[in-house]
Amino acid sequence: MSDPLTTPGEGFHPHLADAAGEPAAPLRTRLHHVRAGALDGDTAQTGGMRRFAAISGKTVGSEKLWMGQTHVAPATSSSDHHHGESETAIYVVSGHPEFVFLDDTGARTEEVRLRTGPGDYIFVPPFVPHREENPDPAEEAVVVIARSTQEAIVVNLPHLYALGKQEG
Repeated sequence: MSDPLTTPGEGFHPHLADAAGEPAAPLRTRLHHVRAGALDGDTAQTGGMRRFAAISGKTVGSEKLWMGQTHVAPATSSSDHHHGESETAIYVVSGHPEFVFLDDTGARTEEVRLRTGPGDYIFVPPFVPHREENPDPAEEAVVVIARSTQEAIVVNLPHLYALGKQEG
């Protein structure tokens, strides 16, 4: 039988209490347990979706990583956006979200739509404009996101267009 769940903030050694009157240990000297119900909705947002931070500089003191969830309601499309210098990895938890971007590597610019399902992964390079869509009329799409920066960089755009080298 496994031990009971830890309480958020208990750190690496949940059975060892901090000594009374001692300062709390620095954030970067302990493991952190962030419960599903304790995700932080106070993060950069894009219309049509909601982002929730689990791992960030603010929540656990991370310096090079951000991780959280994004929820896209049924029959909804996010606004066009990119994530600045962040590399973004996406894991589809539920639903069938679609990721839309422009491919301008050929003779003409073409809209590309990646149709996904649970268990799929997506990689979004830095500065690549895109949007998420959830065409399902009944089921919310939920994805887990990891970024290579400590906070969720979001640059909302008026249109889905390819950034020129000077804009990236």
